[in-house]
Order: sequence, then structure tokens, then C-alpha cells
Amino acid sequence: MDGSHTIDRCEEVTDLTLRSVFTALRDQRVALEAILLKPNMVLAGSDCAQQAGAEETASRTLRCLRRVVPAAVPGIVFLSGGQSDEAATAHLQAMNEIGGQPWELSFSYGRALQATPLATWRGQEANVASAQAAYLQRAKCNGAARAGSYSPDMEREPAAVD
Repeated sequence: MDGSHTIDRCEEVTDLTLRSVFTALRDQRVALEAILLKPNMVLAGSDCAQQAGAEETASRTLRCLRRVVPAAVPGIVFLSGGQSDEAATAHLQAMNEIGGQPWELSFSYGRALQATPLATWRGQEANVASAQAAYLQRAKCNGAARAGSYSPDMEREPAAVD
């Protein structure tokens, strides 16, 4: 995510990296049916003047993955890679809307699930319920994006913690 590289450069480097990964996996006789791939999305660097929208990010990411990732891989779980909570969710949603890929697409977000809840909590006992609600909200939005049913309107729907 850091740097001024373009989305083109990210796609090129992601392609080369994934080719190396799958060559090594084949050399080691790894059963591809038994793995999950946890890659980055194809994005311009955070300092790049030209940032792609969700549709272009999804299209470029899927194009790169389709060129390299064997269909035997059952799932791809994306890193959020410094994206905002909403951007990571929107990118996953856009990929699942495009569809047609041989793998399940999901998320393995750390920061994009935890940043808002941690900022809400701030280590204060009084903020625990609000932080839990914020975490639940992020999980619901990302779960919907994984299913291809996310809408930005969901960001404004409060999640109740029982």
C-alpha cells in the first residue's frame, strides 16, 4: 500500500509474486485443494496521484488472479492492506459482483475489521459496548461483501450487541 507506485505496477508485481509462489508450491508438491491464498488486492500505492475506484480495483485484481491462480485453489481470502474499512469492503463486494471465478472470495482483514472498534474503545471500560457494536458492524458489512450483497447504506445501519 505504501509508496507512489501505479495500479499497473502493483498488478505486474502481484503477478510475478504469485507465479513464484505457485511454482514453489508445485515444487514442494503442495495439494492446492488444501490451501487458502491470502494475497493483496491490486491497488495503486497510497501516495499515487491516480487511485482506482472499486470496479477497476476488482477487475484488475481478478484479471491478475485468473492469469496465475489455479482453479484447484478453493478460496482466496484478501488482506485489507492499509485500505480504509469501507474501501476494503467495497473492493471485495465489487469482485463478488463480477463473479465467474473458480475460487471463493472472502476476507482475512485485520486492520479493516479492528481499526474502528479499537478507536471507539480507546481502552475505556465505558466504551466496550460501543466498540463491540462497531466490530459487529464491520463484520456484518464484510460478510455481506463476501456474499455479494453489501451496499454502502449498510454502513449507516447500527449493529446491536446482545
